[in-house]
Amino acid sequence: MYQSDYDMITIKTNEITVDQYLAIRASVNWRELSVTQAKKALQHSLIVAGAYEGDQLVGMGRIVGDGSVICYVQDLIVRPEFQRKQVGSKVLNTLIQYVESIREEDTQMMLCLMCAKGREPFYEKHGFIARPTEALGPGMIQYLRN
Repeated sequence: MYQSDYDMITIKTNEITVDQYLAIRASVNWRELSVTQAKKALQHSLIVAGAYEGDQLVGMGRIVGDGSVICYVQDLIVRPEFQRKQVGSKVLNTLIQYVESIREEDTQMMLCLMCAKGREPFYEKHGFIARPTEALGPGMIQYLRN
């Protein structure tokens, strides 16, 4: 259990339902997914961490990737009324610990993410570096759609 500012938050792994996933995305006005997309996203995640107040999902995050060379933090979401109460940090720390646990000893694994503009300080506090740097480009994405 984790004591936030005023609630007891419990982290559970791989228990988030499709309906919960869609609802928490909607709570922060993220792009709508189809039920099939949501189901596949959860199924193909290496781990899904959920932060619960009682039975209510108040935060979540996923790790996707190959589990050996590179992993990505995906969908780190905290319901607005629970933001700035350490819920996101608790979820992110759970995800980082998971990736550390699967990393082969004496090897390096990249843990990457893309964050919303202005959220960089949160991730920097957890050891991430903002790109571009002297050695790394800015990273790129492509949206595939109809």
